[in-house]
Amino acid sequence: MSQRETSFFERERDRLATEITAGFEELLSSSNVLNRKLEEVLGMTREYETIAVLWQNFHELMRVQNEPSGDPRTVPGTGTHVVSNNSGQRQ
Repeated sequence: MSQRETSFFERERDRLATEITAGFEELLSSSNVLNRKLEEVLGMTREYETIAVLWQNFHELMRVQNEPSGDPRTVPGTGTHVVSNNSGQRQ
């Protein structure tokens, strides 16, 4: 009878060890998938950050060009283009 209990114990131990091993393998696989997805998200974030900086620079450039400079010689809508009073004639 003692031999049978030991045998049952060993079988049950082996079954549980196999089940635990399978669970760890599944956990490792899921962790790897999660890690790849997080890396993808971080990569996309970097791409969007680059695009956001580009648009911010464009916005700042447009804002600066549309601000009145206070110089009466500037032409509205052309940024800081100054209209010359010289008509190209020599004096």
